[in-house]
Amino acid sequence: MMTRYFLEVMYDGTKFHGSQLQGTTPTVQLSVNKALSTLLRTEVESFGASRTDEGVHALSNFYHFEIEEELHPQFHYKLNSLLPHAVSVRNIYRCVGEPINARFDARSRKYRYKIYSRKNPFYDKRGYYFPYKINTQILNETAAIIKEYENFESFSKRNTQSKTFVCKIYESYWEEQGDQLHYIVRANRFLRGMVRGLTGTQLQAGRQRISVEDFKKIIEVKDCTKADFSVPGHGLYLEEIIYPEGKLELLNLK
Repeated sequence: MMTRYFLEVMYDGTKFHGSQLQGTTPTVQLSVNKALSTLLRTEVESFGASRTDEGVHALSNFYHFEIEEELHPQFHYKLNSLLPHAVSVRNIYRCVGEPINARFDARSRKYRYKIYSRKNPFYDKRGYYFPYKINTQILNETAAIIKEYENFESFSKRNTQSKTFVCKIYESYWEEQGDQLHYIVRANRFLRGMVRGLTGTQLQAGRQRISVEDFKKIIEVKDCTKADFSVPGHGLYLEEIIYPEGKLELLNLK
């Protein structure tokens, strides 16, 4: 009988061409598949929870896979030893009861975009260097406005496979973290490029290049050419994915 396992992984997105499998192109999923197949001595295919673009980091992304055998007590250590330095397995879970899907059964996903205004070599490729004056009051207004809407077609890049642009936003706010400014957003789902589009367009409002009313109109016009997707991927972090309670059992593997 097949058992489904979930891997919770974190990675440095600047070392990969995105998270999703793209043939032989170096991606997070390709690295996970290779390590699993080597360790388990059989071809293993994983399925990811969230697709992240090139450069985007993850503190918590998930991949599920299935095998018949029980995992070795040192499976966690051995898997990490096979993975590239830029990716690490944080935790390993076993599905309880009816197996759930890493992508389709996620209840919510949370992203964080990091911005800093003073040059700092230790933030390089870990945040977006944005040395401009920003009106944080306006950013707080735009972040609150986002929760009032459900259709985010304006913040979806073209060539998307999404059949609907409707997303339920649970959290949307800005906060100061030391000498950085962070945008945090949590939703049931996200569209391709959505968080970067929301961040970049809000920054245009924060610099007062567009008004708060203009920001509303950009949402309502449902036209992705009106949004600003120019912020780089390396400022973005996939921070948390929540699954139905009681469906995943944390394994105590070394």
